[in-house]
Formats: sequence, C-alpha cells, structure tokens
Amino acid sequence: MVSRYQVLEDILEEVRGRKSLVATALILAPILSFLLSLLVGRYQISPQIVFSVLISKILPFHYDVPKQVEIVIIQVRLPRAIAAALVGAALALSGTSFQGLFRNPLVSSQILGVASGAGFGAALALLLSGDPVIVQVSAFGFGIVAVAISYALSRTYRETSLLTLVLAGIVVGALFSALISLIKYVADPYEKLPSITFWLMGSLSAVSFRELTWNFIPIVVPCIILVLARWRLNVLSLGEEEAKALGIDVERMRMLVISCCTLMTAAAVSIAGMVGWVGLVIPHIGRMLVGPDHKVLVPASIAIGAAYLLIVDSMVRIVSTFEMPLGVLTAIIGAPFFAYLLRKRTVSWR
Repeated sequence: MVSRYQVLEDILEEVRGRKSLVATALILAPILSFLLSLLVGRYQISPQIVFSVLISKILPFHYDVPKQVEIVIIQVRLPRAIAAALVGAALALSGTSFQGLFRNPLVSSQILGVASGAGFGAALALLLSGDPVIVQVSAFGFGIVAVAISYALSRTYRETSLLTLVLAGIVVGALFSALISLIKYVADPYEKLPSITFWLMGSLSAVSFRELTWNFIPIVVPCIILVLARWRLNVLSLGEEEAKALGIDVERMRMLVISCCTLMTAAAVSIAGMVGWVGLVIPHIGRMLVGPDHKVLVPASIAIGAAYLLIVDSMVRIVSTFEMPLGVLTAIIGAPFFAYLLRKRTVSWR
C-alpha cells in the first residue's frame, strides 16, 4: 500500500519536473528564435555560414564568404534581431508590470497614452523633416510627454487614484490619436502620407545599430530596475491599503513602475512603430506557464516577449513577397488568442 507521504513526494517531484521543463523552454525559446531570425529572409543562408560569420567577428577566425552575405547578416539581420528581442521584451514587461500595478487583466503597455504620443511625435517629424534620427527622438519625447500629461491630469487629489490615472491615459491617448489623424489628413498623399502610415503600422525593416545605440539604455536599464523590484509588484497587486500596511511607499513605487514602463515603451515604439497586443497577450501566456508570482512572471514575460516578436518578425519576412507590417501580424495573432482566453475565462491578473 502506497503511503500518503509517497503520493505527496511523487506530486512534488512532478511539479519540480514541470518547473524545470518550463524554465528550460523559457531559456531556449529566445535563443533559438534569435538564431532563426538570422537564417530566414529573402535570401536563404545556411546555419554554417551564419555561425561562421558571427564567430569571425568575435574570434580571430577567418571564413571565406561573399561580402554581400556578410553585409546581410551583420548589417541587416543582426540589428533587426536584436531590436525585435528588445522591443518584444520591453512591451511584454511593461504590460506585465501595468497589469500588476492596476490589478486589471485588460491593461497593456499603451494604457497611459505612450504609444499614441510616440506615434504623434513620429508622424509630426515625418511630416516636417523625415530624418530618421529626428523621427526617433520626436517619438521618444512625445511618448514621455503623453504619460506626463496623463499623470498630471490624474492629480485631482493629493494622491493619484488608479482609476483616474487610467481614465486620464484614455483621454490623452484619444487626443494624440486625433492629432495623428490630423497630420495624416494634411500630409502630402504621394510622399509623406505613405511613410507616416507605414511607420504607424510598425516595422523593423529600417533598423540599424544607430537606432539600437540610441534606445539600448532606455530599454535595458528600466528592465533591470523592474526585475530587481519585481517582488514589490506582488505587494502592489494586493491593493493600496495592504501594500501600505506592509511598509511599501505606494506612491513612490507606482511612480517607479510608471516611469520605467514609459521609458521602455516609448523607446520600443520609436524603434518599431506602434506594435500592439504584445503587452496585452504575453503577460497572460506567462501566467498560464509560471503562475501569477511576479518574481517568476517578470523574467518569464521578458523571455516570452522577446521570443514572440522574433518569431513574428521572421514571419513577416517569409509569409509573402512583400514585407507585411509588424503591427498587422501581431494584431492578427493576438486578437483571436485573446478572444480564446476570454472564452475560456482564464484572463486574470492573479
């Protein structure tokens, strides 16, 4: 007869095995997706050539490959893959942090108007200048301005209410969306309008190491801060009164989370355009795999978000002869999946 202790030990062993399997998958997924993004595209390149070119840039190793192939790998696909990983991780982490902060499963990284503000900044720069650096700086700056306006509007009382903050973000997002429509209306329909429309739909086709240099710190540093402070998200998700009772400075922590998520999302939008559904869907996938504990969910969301956008970016390059906008494909994938979660009633933040 099997004792109850043996049954309990078997259950614990099964749980540990499942956790190890999930952890291994989360580690391997972004790595394999990154390597895949270097292989696929309009020009098919063998894995041996890709690995040889990458190794030759690190070690004193010479491999005779055509110069054109080396340019495609190093100057086109490598920065694009790095950008996809950074943008996916940033949007997923922002969505996870905001859902925990606002205790709402329908919150995404764009809830406070940062994406609409960044989109307006980019559209304005494309209309007046068109220089890629100015477009990127303008998008980043207006994304931060939009969130600052949302926070200022929410300061109705001495302390900011989460509901008021969300409503202010919706108002500011709608305002900047209207301004984007105005810019598209007055833009030259033959020169300016197509570039504005394509940018707003999202793409990584024009990413280079220069864009990555500008946005690496605004993405990586806030990401590190949120990873180090992820246990506090568990406390904030309990509610404001409970968090204060446990000794958390709620207002300061709330400002820290909002500031970090704003910087990451603004930088991500300035690189890739308005890529939706990543910050809404990925946190739910993370909860399905590792549970609601933010100490595990935060790094899991980073890994899943990076792998997801790497795979989607690889798909947009191979599904058709022309490159599909990145935001279109993320919406086509994300909307049905989120509808499935709603049908199964698994959409929750805890």
